Amino acid sequence: MTIKESFELAKKDYEKWGIQVDHVLEKLQQIPISIHCWQGDDVGGFEVNKSELSGGIDVTGNYPGKARTPEELRNDLEKALTLIPGKHRINLHAIYAETNGEVIDRDELQPEHFANWVKWAKEHDLGLDFNPTLFSHEKAADGLTLSHPDPAIREFWINHCIASRKIGEYFGKELGSTTLTNIWIPDGYKDIPSDRLTPRIRLKESLDKIFAEEIDEQYNLDAVESKLFGIGSESYVVGSHEFYLGYALKNNKLCLLDTGHYHPTEMVSNKISSMLLYSDKLALHVSRPVRWDSDHVVTLDDELKEIALEIVRNDALDKVMIGLDFFDASINRVAAWTIGTRNMIKSLLYGLLMPNDYLKQLQEEGNYTERLALLEEFKTYPFGAIWDYYCEQMGVPVKETWLDVVKEYEKEVLLNR
Repeated sequence: MTIKESFELAKKDYEKWGIQVDHVLEKLQQIPISIHCWQGDDVGGFEVNKSELSGGIDVTGNYPGKARTPEELRNDLEKALTLIPGKHRINLHAIYAETNGEVIDRDELQPEHFANWVKWAKEHDLGLDFNPTLFSHEKAADGLTLSHPDPAIREFWINHCIASRKIGEYFGKELGSTTLTNIWIPDGYKDIPSDRLTPRIRLKESLDKIFAEEIDEQYNLDAVESKLFGIGSESYVVGSHEFYLGYALKNNKLCLLDTGHYHPTEMVSNKISSMLLYSDKLALHVSRPVRWDSDHVVTLDDELKEIALEIVRNDALDKVMIGLDFFDASINRVAAWTIGTRNMIKSLLYGLLMPNDYLKQLQEEGNYTERLALLEEFKTYPFGAIWDYYCEQMGVPVKETWLDVVKEYEKEVLLNR
């Protein structure tokens, strides 16, 4: 049976529930995923005076083929994009600036240092997102940045974040696609602090100074990202969920939820509907925590599907900005991008192919028997046939055939680095 024939049979199963499969695929094609560049080089970046990873970030593994230059990283991203259906975005960190061998500290970064990324994005019809890098730097060596007791260190990082917002605005203007610039900091303490309030006062004051700089929201949106704990900040993180949720709501900023930044029993999927009651938009960094914020490659697990379902059934596809955030150096890095991004898209397709309105009605009626029965039956509906057809229509490899492309690229390119 051909892919088209399997699709037509599967389509009938879904359409008997009123699900217009062709419309679903059109909608899916319009959902951009912001693919993080840092999977390709193990969060190394290209600074002339590069520092060791810090801020509780660790990348394990030494698989051959890590990108060593901006050109290699962009080539690897291009290869991954040929294996991923749809039109997407690329998410950059400030450490991916290109300064032509000149030492430019982070508080002095300019849009010109990302001109090559913008040129490349235009050539490939991609949007760009951005993040200031407040880790892996001598001024973050003690794990404190925007909440640091030293005002000179705070000022350095404030200026870096302001510069980053201007770079985000530049991206938005040049590409005609609004950039999301997200601030995450590693600040916290290893042991139980004697004063939780004062560092948070300093963080709030720093953020107020950063956002006092007028940036056109047509071109750049600001987000703040919380964390539960990290290596070196096991007992206390200054930028907690409650801190940033309050700050975002009060100051009309986006709150970004990283799926690895919460307690293991705390589900991000359960937060989305509540937060959308009070925010016009929110942002996601989708990762897969294993025991801690270990940023494993995203798999098609229950929580990923539940996140997608929450976005779809609450009609929030235009309200939730979806990005990825994982880094695994134990496997082929191009394969990691491909696996993770395809799974994010699969989860959205899964959500779009559910009879969500009818399931909501059953819940309202208290008919929990039929609701549960249908939820379970739809798990074995011919979802794969719809996915295969979508990949074929989008001109990317079907099923696991993409792996052959990655193996060939590894043989011809990655192993020669």
